[in-house]
Amino acid sequence: MKIEINGSSFTEDPRPGQCLRTYLRERGWFGVKKGCDAGDCGACTVHVDGEPVHSCLYPAFRADGRAVTTVEGLAAEDGELHPVQRKFLDAQGFQCGFCTAGFLMTTAALNEDQLTDLPRAFKGNLCRCTGYRAIEDAVRGVCHAEAPGAGEAVGRNLPAPAGPQVVTGTARYTFDIDVPGLLHMKLLRSPHAHARITTIDTTAALQVPGVQAVFTHYDAPERHFSTARHEHPTEDPDDTRVLDDTVRHIGQRVAAVVADSEAAAEEGCRRIEMTYEILPSVLDPEEAMRPGAPVVHDKDATTARISRPQNNVVGEAHGEIGSVETGFAEADAVYEDTYRTQRVQHASLETHGAVAWFDEDNRLTVRTSSQTPFLTRRALCALYDLPEEQVRVVAGRVGGGFGGKQEMLVEDIVALAVLRLRRPVKLEYTRAEQFYGATTRHPFTINVKAGARRNGQLTALHLRVVSNTGAYGNHGPAVMFHSVGESMAVYRAPHKKVDAFSVYTHTVPAGAFRGYGLGQVMFAVESALDELARQLDLDPLEFKAKNIIGPGEPMLSPGGEEEDLHIASYGLDQCIAIVRRAQAEPASQLPPDGWLVGEGTALAMIATGPPGGHIADAKASLLPDGGFDLAVGTAEFGNGTTTVHRQIAAGELATTVDRITVRQSDTDVVRHDTGAFASTGTVVAGKATLRASRALADQLLDFAAAHLQLPRTDCTLAEEAVLHPDGRLTLKELHAAGAAVGMEFSADGHFGGTPRSVAFNAQWFRVAVDPDTGEIRILRSVHAADAGKVMNPMQCRGQVEGGVAQALGATLFENVRIDEQGTVETAAFRRYRLPQYADVPRTEVHFMETADAIGPLGAKSMSESPFNPVAPAFANALRDATGVRFTELPLTRDRVWRALAESPRTPRPPVSP
Repeated sequence: MKIEINGSSFTEDPRPGQCLRTYLRERGWFGVKKGCDAGDCGACTVHVDGEPVHSCLYPAFRADGRAVTTVEGLAAEDGELHPVQRKFLDAQGFQCGFCTAGFLMTTAALNEDQLTDLPRAFKGNLCRCTGYRAIEDAVRGVCHAEAPGAGEAVGRNLPAPAGPQVVTGTARYTFDIDVPGLLHMKLLRSPHAHARITTIDTTAALQVPGVQAVFTHYDAPERHFSTARHEHPTEDPDDTRVLDDTVRHIGQRVAAVVADSEAAAEEGCRRIEMTYEILPSVLDPEEAMRPGAPVVHDKDATTARISRPQNNVVGEAHGEIGSVETGFAEADAVYEDTYRTQRVQHASLETHGAVAWFDEDNRLTVRTSSQTPFLTRRALCALYDLPEEQVRVVAGRVGGGFGGKQEMLVEDIVALAVLRLRRPVKLEYTRAEQFYGATTRHPFTINVKAGARRNGQLTALHLRVVSNTGAYGNHGPAVMFHSVGESMAVYRAPHKKVDAFSVYTHTVPAGAFRGYGLGQVMFAVESALDELARQLDLDPLEFKAKNIIGPGEPMLSPGGEEEDLHIASYGLDQCIAIVRRAQAEPASQLPPDGWLVGEGTALAMIATGPPGGHIADAKASLLPDGGFDLAVGTAEFGNGTTTVHRQIAAGELATTVDRITVRQSDTDVVRHDTGAFASTGTVVAGKATLRASRALADQLLDFAAAHLQLPRTDCTLAEEAVLHPDGRLTLKELHAAGAAVGMEFSADGHFGGTPRSVAFNAQWFRVAVDPDTGEIRILRSVHAADAGKVMNPMQCRGQVEGGVAQALGATLFENVRIDEQGTVETAAFRRYRLPQYADVPRTEVHFMETADAIGPLGAKSMSESPFNPVAPAFANALRDATGVRFTELPLTRDRVWRALAESPRTPRPPVSP
């Protein structure tokens, strides 16, 4: 057999049944990605004799005698980028970049006719990050990236430093490395929702050729922990073991097989003989709280930090400001209804996974797709009684996260195997395992009751919230507390009350997800206030504007006021003005005849970071060549923090971003970093970078002044030199002068994540609905974002667009369905519909003119917050068009059609402001 790959010949025969994707990766072509192994996502797209194919479905033997081109082979032999690679680089048509090679290979094969119909051309490619606008711009040759230059870097559209590696397929994600002697792990998972393991026989599994070990609960530490990663571990219940003798959801891991190959490990799993005692299960959280319901975790409430184990309540919040009973009595109109949101999968294209080994210093090294390498190291050390200096955790470039990788789902079991076998071990989740073995967004049931006077003044707001945290409480209490925080605090009402419960069930666990509970509750609150305004015959936006908090006002929530949270800048009034302007503009896109048209708005507020502190450390150093090294702990997974950190440092050090090398997401590079979650990459880690860079600049100027025997005021830091009245001292010369006297130019920066500010967002839709079929078309989408000083407008716009697109998926069709036994029925992309290119409209993104008093250089967070107002704004537009109030997500076409057929109403036209 002979295959030509990127101009080189390979003669090794593939294994029986081997696909082209694994054949290519085994030969070092890591630009070919694994996103689904089912031909659904396109991340593995390559060319065979010039034709694009999904290499995960293409048998390797069929490439015999053919020429295969991967993304690494697109560029010319002299290194000149292919025109498509250059376009993606100029447009910055990527975020995490995991899907980018697939899009590049698809685009490079399109003819002129296909380029006129991109929705059809890209039907085989998925992106979870960008919202597709940046990809379209790349295809069309639109250039957004600015060339780096000296001077002020913040506020410019500077490109991501890893851009050239992303478009050439040389950016290294978790498994894009060659580890000699690597063993492979596969997991056996429970077929039962609730059961106790009674017997295990691993004899047959150990006889499979290549199987090295089988691990069960007998091999696991006895101690309990939480898979959730927070700076303060006490925020989460200790309810999880590495491997347990009691299973609490279908898909829970019960054994691990380690073998020379994945095939041998899989066969080993199939040969494990395990018997169970089936136990009663409960899938519904309301039923789970009733007396006599099966208990999910029969543990001590105090030591496990579970609120009421006997009632399956892992956490709860109760509080009242004033008296809602009095408030409703004072109201001229009262609205009450129950809203429901569904499970949603993060669907990051890079699945969970880790590879670990002992390095040359006999340290346990774990390379993982994680948003929290430092917290993961801390957890591993606690679990296995290891000193921190003996453990290193590093994240390569992470292929998407969205909160799903703020967990320790794989590192613990991989570490167990490496500690026992003293050999490198790899575990990589399949796409199916992501659905039943990872985490989802919390399903919520929210009963909301709101009252107001005729003049539009809110009198009372009462929420009863039930969150289904699934079989384990990772993030359960924290998500529940956060969900009833800013969602209530953003509105003034003299009387507020909250009763909230986070409840165990025997279902796949929920976890952290973009918005962290706010999106679910805001769907209910924003929809309810829209309906209340209509009862009062008031314009919904005017009604909300009348009741929102203003600058300097306290943010009051019955769940308790957070003392370190402040309105350090205020742009919500500007957000509302943007929406009003959009409402007043004439429609540019008209609906088909007979379709119903409506518009809707929702507002949102979110804290720029978690409560209780979020730690970031950074280190800035001068290099011998006059460049700079910046070490930061936070991870890069398409959030753009690497770009922003370089921009901040370049501004403080009066240099260009290309002269700053960034090392990151490695427990060896800085003291500590809580992690890249809760939108802290810019506002927390960025502030640490600011302080480190500023301290280094002072250090350089102090030394230069002393070295030159000049006053400090005569020295100015400039690109590549310190300027002074007699000339210039280059940074290279400065470094040499320091080295001569034993001086190292290096400075640390630290920020503890408190105090915190808030960010604001508003979303507006105009939609058209076909009453005969339930089809919905988005005629216009406008998003107003108060991000403070925008560090990189191009990049921040991409975060907003990606957030809106992801939220539209959750609004319109994404749903992790679970059957009556607790089995996940949607364990593949083709059964779980993600937004495709054709589904996502171009959202007009507007940034407000604000500068925050707390954030670095005036910045606020903007990674999570765009998600939150999308569902209620869409539901409000749908209500405006049809006259029907939809209270359950997703708003699928069949659900809309059925509601219109059963509840025909005369739609109410939009009210003029």
